Amino acid sequence: MNTIKVGIIGAAGYTGGELMRLLISHPNVDIAFAYSKSSAGKKWYEVHHDLLGLTDRGFTVGFSQDIDVLFLCSGHGESRRFLENNPLNPSIRIIDLSTDFRHREDADFQNRTFIYGLPELNRDKIANARNIANPGCFATAIQLALLPLANAKMDLSAVHVNATTGSTGAGQKPTETTHFSWRDNNLSIYKAFTHQHLQEIEESVKSLNPDFPSISFVPQRGNFSRGILAAAMVETEKSIEEINALFTEYYKGHPFTQVAPFEVALKQVVNTNFCYLGIQKEGNQLLIVSVIDNLLKGASGQAVQNMNLMFGLPETAGLQLKASAF
Repeated sequence: MNTIKVGIIGAAGYTGGELMRLLISHPNVDIAFAYSKSSAGKKWYEVHHDLLGLTDRGFTVGFSQDIDVLFLCSGHGESRRFLENNPLNPSIRIIDLSTDFRHREDADFQNRTFIYGLPELNRDKIANARNIANPGCFATAIQLALLPLANAKMDLSAVHVNATTGSTGAGQKPTETTHFSWRDNNLSIYKAFTHQHLQEIEESVKSLNPDFPSISFVPQRGNFSRGILAAAMVETEKSIEEINALFTEYYKGHPFTQVAPFEVALKQVVNTNFCYLGIQKEGNQLLIVSVIDNLLKGASGQAVQNMNLMFGLPETAGLQLKASAF
């Protein structure tokens, strides 16, 4: 196929930087521009230092409509504002990494319909979509732990989730709870039972099983940079063999979500687009542990995965990444 011409809005942040790292080496992509008000005039490598030696190009505050797809990587609320102020050619596809279009009531905007971009739930819809709302990072990790249970219409009385994220999950702008002195040697809970990703999680599981119970979710701030470990707990009389078979069948053919035959940990997936799922059972207590890189499978990697599907490329194109392991 022809080269995909890509534009990036909000290219100086964490998700924009990860997207640039992926796309600069993608075999089917040409980055037409990387837009950033805060870094206009700077070289890409002056902001994202690991791009030194790969390119001498710079950030712009102008953008061209001579592109095939636009990635929106700005903060929540900014995507909608950008599109209101900058009408786009209808031929340009959009992949939005904010929360602006993830929920059903927000999916229709300016004669565009945004499809929720979780390939393990909506792969066929994504392949035929022109606009994608990329899922949140906590939402991705938790949904991948729960979708097979919802799809099997399991009779669950309660679902409890505890999940810990690295500091990059809070974005690049420093705050009281993200700077080193506060975060190091520390662990804290925030937005217990009220986290903003709950709505998209519950919309997804209830699309498979309208009777799926409400989810009690306790998020935590971890003292590490990147990654999410989510532990989901339910009660069931099904055997561990039945649960493993259920998960293996659901994710058959989905290259980036793997049911692991070992205990999962963050280092196995950080710097990759994988989600590893570890399943344990004691009596009637079932534990599903989901680990992802919040900036890749939880954001920019999944956005590239969605782009690949939209343009008929192999789902794994440009995403053959290696975990750090040690």
